[in-house]
Amino acid sequence: MTLEKRCVVLGVTGGIAAYKAAEITSRLKKLGTDVRIIMTKHACEFITPLTLETLSANPVVCDTFERARTWEVEHIALAQRADLFLIAPATANIMAKMAAGLADDMLSTTVLATRAPVLLAPAMNTAMWENAVTQENRRTLERRGAHFVGPDEGRLACGAMGKGHIASVDSIVETACELLCPRRDFEGRRVLVTAGPTREPLDPVRYLTNRSSGKMGYAIAEAAALRGARVTLLTGPVHLTPPAGVNVLHFETTEELLSLAKIHAPAQDVVIQSAAPADYRAAEIAPQKIKKADGGALTLRLAENPDVAKALGEAKRPGQCFVGFAAETNDVEENAQKKLEKKHLDLIVANDVTKPGAGFDVDTNIVTLITPDDVRPLPLLSKREVADRILDRVLELF
Repeated sequence: MTLEKRCVVLGVTGGIAAYKAAEITSRLKKLGTDVRIIMTKHACEFITPLTLETLSANPVVCDTFERARTWEVEHIALAQRADLFLIAPATANIMAKMAAGLADDMLSTTVLATRAPVLLAPAMNTAMWENAVTQENRRTLERRGAHFVGPDEGRLACGAMGKGHIASVDSIVETACELLCPRRDFEGRRVLVTAGPTREPLDPVRYLTNRSSGKMGYAIAEAAALRGARVTLLTGPVHLTPPAGVNVLHFETTEELLSLAKIHAPAQDVVIQSAAPADYRAAEIAPQKIKKADGGALTLRLAENPDVAKALGEAKRPGQCFVGFAAETNDVEENAQKKLEKKHLDLIVANDVTKPGAGFDVDTNIVTLITPDDVRPLPLLSKREVADRILDRVLELF
């Protein structure tokens, strides 16, 4: 991809992840982008303006009242020049300023004046990210059209593990490219995506579930929406932020998923089933909490759940494209081929969840795209990139 003559204004705020701005700048420059950088005063404590000036080949702006090097109002000029306004890292502080409309330094002033798409890559302590105020600010910014990439789970500067780690440079640059050069090849198409696990209650406090995080389904929903589709996302209980512009409906149990899917699937052009519904549920749900039996064994009697993909496939109308997933631990391709036929799918995405980088609750995947007459293995990719590969294949099938 070349981004010649496209301008990215990169805002860098004061956090340890500010050093990532150097690689982001370098990657964007290699794609031909004109990168203009604004640093907050605190960002200059983590990385020097000289570093980013050298990498961007442009002067770095740090001070609202610095003497301008050209005869123009600098923050307005930068706001107007931007084809994309990227803030990486985005601290809780800059998110709060943007949500409140504050403009007390060059970065907050310029982003308030821009009409370009805004992309934030948050990075902060887990408790700060999960704080109700930060989450409300995030929702406010999303409602106003801001885009987010990350944060990811990882080891933070404080030594703790949790959500708040800045997204990978690959993900940030990839998302920036999509916003700069959006593909609209799903314009006018309706896409239903299912994502996440189910929860099958055993008693009022316990349930059966699985390790699905929903990340793959959410990545597909986001990719389809950015490519112009009208997306409906049916989601199980996950700890993810739904993509902007997507109609989101929630389910808990496999039967609830099937009920929702039966309502919405007939109107769709594409149905992508990446949810992980439980194969079994409790035959009887205990009305009270099940107590320990003083060392004795507990026997659970399970009943088979309906096969959601098969039920939907049997009702598929001509012209629809149905995509399923096969998360396997052995005989991956063979098992996937059987599911493809049994569930009336046009495409199945198979992966061995025991492989490093392809299991549950990670940001990457290694999959094979299988149709009745074609098998295409893919290398290790981010789930966001896998999502686009799946959508590319769906278009080929149409």
